Order: sequence, then C-alpha cells, then structure tokens
Amino acid sequence: MIGRIRGVLALKQPPDILVEVAGVGYELQVPMTTLFRLPEVGSEVTLVTHFVVREDAQLLYGFIDENDRVLFRQLIRVSGVGPKLALTILSGMDATHFVRCVQRDDVAALVALPGVGKKTAERLLVEMRDKLKDWLAHAEGAEVASMPVEPLVDIIADAEGALVALGYKPQEASRMVAAVNEDSVDDSEELIRRALKAAVSA
Repeated sequence: MIGRIRGVLALKQPPDILVEVAGVGYELQVPMTTLFRLPEVGSEVTLVTHFVVREDAQLLYGFIDENDRVLFRQLIRVSGVGPKLALTILSGMDATHFVRCVQRDDVAALVALPGVGKKTAERLLVEMRDKLKDWLAHAEGAEVASMPVEPLVDIIADAEGALVALGYKPQEASRMVAAVNEDSVDDSEELIRRALKAAVSA
C-alpha cells in the first residue's frame, strides 16, 4: 500500500495532480483544501496518501495534512459515502471544520456541499459522532484533541458568513477562506481581507 509520496509536482488540474518520483509520474486526486496549499508546479511536495483498488481502477488520493487523511478514511466507512463524496466533503471544509459540524449537528453546512443531500448529511452526523472520539485520538498531533477549536471555527464561520453576505455562494465562500487560512491568521477580518484580495488577483 502506498502511504506517502514525495517528489516534484508536475501538474495541477483540479482535482487531479501529477507527482513525479524518480522518473515515474503518479496521478493523485486531492481535495481542494490540499490543492490550495500545494506549492508551485516544479516544486517538491510531500503528501500522505490513501490507495483504493477497485475492479475497474486503482486510485490514489493525496492529502497535505495527516488529519484530513484520517478523516477521509473515517468518511468512506459511512454507509453511502464513497471516496468521491468524501473528497467533495474535504474540498468544502477542512477536518477541524467538519468536527465542529458534527459537534453542532450542523446539517445545513453539509447540505451546502455538492452531492450531499439532507439524508446523507443526517447519516454523516449520526455515524461520525460515534467515530469522532476515535478520530480525535488517532489524528496526528495531540493538539487537535487538546486545543480548543471553538475560536478558530468561529473565526472561519464569521469570515464565511461575511463573504456569503457579500454575494458569494456558501461553497465558494468556504473555499475562499480555506485557501487563505493560515496559522498566523487569528481574526475573521484578516481572513476576509485575504480572501477578497486573493479573489481579485485570481
């Protein structure tokens, strides 16, 4: 099983990327939360991976964050959620944001994601609630389980809400915020400013 890959980023064509390792190009599918954090084409990149073997295909999924891979593996164990939908969910929100959705029973945030209907969202909340403790326990980095995530999530939620109020669609707002969200950002106003600046320069 391929668990990690390190090489030169040769191509970015969402949701697919190509990483060249010793002359061999590996095709991976990545969530938008990973894509936004990738370096420029031609740069070295390291990704943790999940390998899926089907009768008609062999697929490799890549994540820049170990927490996202752990959550991805939990999601595909939920009835009715395959790798494609799990990738969509992680494209709309990062692992920490998803945890807060489950803790708050936030059906609306999940339904806002493409391909996630109300029944699927409700099933996710019910089944992932049971897996949440395991996810927090096994996710790499003890700070995920121990640090209070409420302030960060409130900042993200405030920034996304402001962008929606400005006319952006919820999913678009979520991606805009995820693209500029960094550890150095500690307030929603800074997130909003960076998101709007990135949108204008894109």
